[in-house]
Amino acid sequence: MNDAYTLLTGASSGIGFELAKIFAAKNHNLILAARSKETLEKLAEDLRKAHKVKVEVIAMDLSQESAPSTLFQTCQDRSLRVNILVNNAGFGDNAAFLKSDWKRQENMMDLNMKSLTHLCYLFLPAMVAARQGAILNVASTAAFQPGPFMSVYYATKAYVLSFSEALNEELRGTGVYVSTLCPGPTMSGFQQAAGMDTALLFKLGVPGSQAVAEYAYNALIARKSVAVHGFMNKISVFAVRFLPRGLVVRIVRMLQEKRMK
Repeated sequence: MNDAYTLLTGASSGIGFELAKIFAAKNHNLILAARSKETLEKLAEDLRKAHKVKVEVIAMDLSQESAPSTLFQTCQDRSLRVNILVNNAGFGDNAAFLKSDWKRQENMMDLNMKSLTHLCYLFLPAMVAARQGAILNVASTAAFQPGPFMSVYYATKAYVLSFSEALNEELRGTGVYVSTLCPGPTMSGFQQAAGMDTALLFKLGVPGSQAVAEYAYNALIARKSVAVHGFMNKISVFAVRFLPRGLVVRIVRMLQEKRMK
C-alpha cells in the first residue's frame, strides 16, 4: 500500500477530517481535496508527523464542472496512483424549496451527485485494470425517504445510494467494490452549513464525526455494500420499508420542522 494513495474529498472538516486521521493511522498515503487549502495543509503536516505517511493536498471547489477532471489530471501529473476513493464532499440546505436559493440548490446537486459520479468514472478504470481498489461514497439515512424542507438534499442522497449499490453489483468479480455510508444526524460542520439547529441535535445525543468515521472505515474494509450507522438509524431505515409513503413523508416533515431555526 506504500505506493498507492487514498483520495479523500471533503477532508477539511467533519467526517472527512476524521477519516483522514483514521486512514493515516492505518498507514494509508493520502490525497486530501477540499476548498480550504490552509486547513488541508495543516492537517497534512500533522498526519505526516504523526504517522510517517505521504500526504498530498489539492485545494479546489469540487462543485465546479471542471473540478473532477482537474483533480484526476493533477493526480496523473503527480504520478499518484489512487486505489481507494472516498467521496465525502457534500452539503445540505434546510429550507422550503420555493424559498431556497436556486444557485445553492444547483451547487448541491453538482457536488453531491455529479462530481461524485464523475470521480468514480475517472478513477475506476485503473482500479479495475489492477483488479484491486475500493470506493466509499457517503450518502445518508436521508437516502431512504423523501425529505420536506430539505427536498433536494434528500433526493441527492437517494441518488448516491442507488448509484453506488448498482455500481457495486456491476463491479462484482473485478476485485473492486463500492461501499455506501449512510449516517444519520452527526455533530459536524454540516449542520451550520445547512442552517440546522445544532442545540436540538446535541440534546438528542447524536454521534460525533469521529465515531461515524471509525464505523465508515471498518465498513469499507469489511466490504459492506450499504452501511447504516447507529442502531436506531438501522431500525428507522428498516421500518420505512413497511410504512405507507404518505405517512413517512409526514413524519419526516414533522422532524424537519423541529430541526429548523
